[in-house]
Order: sequence, then structure tokens, then C-alpha cells
Amino acid sequence: MIRSLRGRLFVGMTAIILLTGATGGVFAYRWAFGEAIEMQDSILIQLASLAQAGSFKGGQPLQGVEEDTEVWLIELGETSRGSSDDRQLFRLRDGLQLATWNNQTIRVLLRTRSDGSRFAVAQPTAVRDETARDVAFRTLLPIAALIPCLMLVTALVIAHSLRSMVRLAGELDARRADDMTALPRSHMPSELHPFINSINRLLRRTGLLMDQQRRFVADAAHELRTPITALSLQAENLDSVELPKPARERAAALKQGMHRTKHLLEQLLALARHEAGQSEPPEMPVAALDCVAKDVVADLLPEATERSIDLGFALVDPVMVRSEPGMLAAIIRNLLENALRFTPPGGTIDIGIYREGGMAILQVEDGGPGIASTDMDQIFEPFFRGSCPEGEGTGLGLSIVKRIVDSLSGKIALENMVGIDRSGLRATVRLPIARDPESLPGKGSGENQAPQLSG
Repeated sequence: MIRSLRGRLFVGMTAIILLTGATGGVFAYRWAFGEAIEMQDSILIQLASLAQAGSFKGGQPLQGVEEDTEVWLIELGETSRGSSDDRQLFRLRDGLQLATWNNQTIRVLLRTRSDGSRFAVAQPTAVRDETARDVAFRTLLPIAALIPCLMLVTALVIAHSLRSMVRLAGELDARRADDMTALPRSHMPSELHPFINSINRLLRRTGLLMDQQRRFVADAAHELRTPITALSLQAENLDSVELPKPARERAAALKQGMHRTKHLLEQLLALARHEAGQSEPPEMPVAALDCVAKDVVADLLPEATERSIDLGFALVDPVMVRSEPGMLAAIIRNLLENALRFTPPGGTIDIGIYREGGMAILQVEDGGPGIASTDMDQIFEPFFRGSCPEGEGTGLGLSIVKRIVDSLSGKIALENMVGIDRSGLRATVRLPIARDPESLPGKGSGENQAPQLSG
């Protein structure tokens, strides 16, 4: 069973074309065959008129007529005589008749001259039928040539008619999962309008559900943050109390769990805030990307030192971008926390900040295992931690980074580094430059190149 609409249309139209062509061909063949027979009858009449004037001799093919036509002039005389076939012909009345002569069926035209003698102009019906079939077959050639042309035109028309639907499907496939923009109805066939309206209503309902989910996540995270903070403070106060060693170990595990829970709530709040677009004011302030990066690195440097990870700048140029410092800090912190989580002890994390054309480039290279190729398409989805998750991550960091970068009209790209001296993951963020740092006091000029960072 054909499930494709295009296939059904093509098969249906092809069947109609073939049926119509076959029916028309049958009628055309029969009409052409009859016309050819009538034409040959008229030729017999014309030849009989010439024979009646004494222009031909009987008993042989007529001169001036093609031999393949096998037209004969038979002299019958004034009385019935000769062979039995001649006597049978003599008994027929004047006009066109079917008869048998020399053991073959002939079409014969009998005439009587003014002196009373009779003659016949005859032609075998087999020859006549063959000539008529040849003529009729030639009339079918244009129809036979037209059928594949019509099938090709039908296929092109169907493809053109469904192109808008195919384009609409492609646009839907290329959309982000959270894009609930209504589908356009302009330039779409009217038959698709009910289908498009139904999809748009579904998108609106889905958008409302997603908004409710975001509000629920934000409200839940906000409500939980206060008691979790209070519990964290109570756990911190246990450090000043003399406790047995087993109790201290349990208290340390409790504080670590509180820290993970607090971090998860902060990530959920950030994700809900950026998905709702609450962090994008009408006019963004200008912030120094390099200064924000230095502050974040300073905060994370103790953790990197504790794990013997070389965290630092391979290249840093003064670059200004239009964004809130908190948003830039969230981008850099999430990328560096990701790098710290996957880089083994003794590894290296290089940070680069430079300009490339009109874009500010933030590049983070770690020494971890990278990302599996099968996970690249889903790596920016919320709560996705990859096929081989490590550490205590929540799967929200890269999702938050992607949403903030998109809100700043930037782009982020992840690529695995494969080399003899270095392997890991390279994260590259591109943000539009807000102001040329050379115009700012105390700022040096950065290289307008795309350097490769190295440990």
C-alpha cells in the first residue's frame, strides 16, 4: 500500500493517463483503419473509371499502381465464361463487393461498359488490411509518445504543488525544540490551511504548557532556595562543634549534598530566567569580557589548584561586548566548571579572549575526553549529560550557556581536539563587539587574528 501522498497522486494520475490514452488509442486506431479502407475503395473506383475508358488491359496488375498494392483488372466479357471464379464474379451486380478469386478473398468493384462487356477491379483484402493497419498504427505513435511526456509533466506538477508542504516540513525540522512561532499561511495552498491552523493551535497549547512548566520550575527552585540556604548555614555551623570522626564525615557529606542541591537550584533559576527572556533588558549595558573572565577565573582558581589543574589565560585581549556582566559571568563560569569537571588531575585548561573581525571570541580548551559524536546534537538540551556522564553535573550548564549566547545574538560551537600533544574539548563563543577597546583609556590593541591556544 502506497502511503506517500505524492506516490498516490502520481499513481492515480498515471492510471488516468494510461486509461485515457488506451481508450483514445483504440478509437483512433479504429477510425484510422476505417478511413484507410474507404480511401482504398475510392482508389478502386478511380481505377475502374480509367479502365472503363479503355486505359488498362485486363488480367494483370495495373500499370502506374504500386506492385505492393496488388490491384488487378479482370475482364469478364459480355457473357459468363472462363474459370469458375470469373463466372462467379460475372454473376455479381455492379458496385463494390467481397468475393473469392484465385483462392483469396478480394475487394472487387464491378462495372459494365456501354457495349455490354463487364470488368472488375480487384484487390486482396489481406493487402488492404495490412495497409490500413499500417496507417492506423502510425496514428497511434503521437499518442504513445505523448503518454510518457504527460507522465513526466504530471510528476513535475505534483512535485511543484507539494514543494510548499515539503519546505514547511523542512522549516519545522530545523526549528529549535522551544520555538513555538506560528507557521505562516501565506504562499501556502488553501488545502493546507486547516492543517496549518491545527498545528498553530497545537503550538500555542504546547507553548502555554512550557510556560507553565518554566514558572513551576522557577517557583519551585525559588521556594526551595531559602530552606536549602538555611540548612547549609546550619551544616556550616557544625564545623565549630567538637564531633566524633564518624559524625564529621557525615556532616561533610551533608554539606557536599547541600552544595550540590544549592548549585542545581541556581542552575534551574538561571535556566528558567533566560528561557522566559527576563534577563534581556531593552538596552544592554556594555561590559568588558576580559575583566569578567579574570574575576571568574580568580573564583575557580582555588578549586583548580586543589586538583593540580593548570587553569589560566593563553591569550587575553581587552574586548567590550553589549551584555550584563552577570550574563557573561554565567557563560564563562559554566564553561570553566564543565572543563574542570572533565579535565583529569594534572591537566591544563587554557582560556583565550581576542577579537576576530567584528566579533569577540571566548575560547576554552580543556584536557578531558571530549564529547562523543553521537551526543553532539543533544549536548545543549536541558538535563542531557551525555552517554558517559562524569562528576556531579546537572546537565544544565551548556543549556544555559546556549540560551544566553543566543539572547546576545552570538554563537557557540563545540569541537573535539585530536592531536599528538593535545586532546580534549574546545568551546568557542562568538559575541558581537560593542566598542573598539582601542578607544578606551588604558586599553591596548588586540590581535585581529584567530590564534590556536596551547598549554
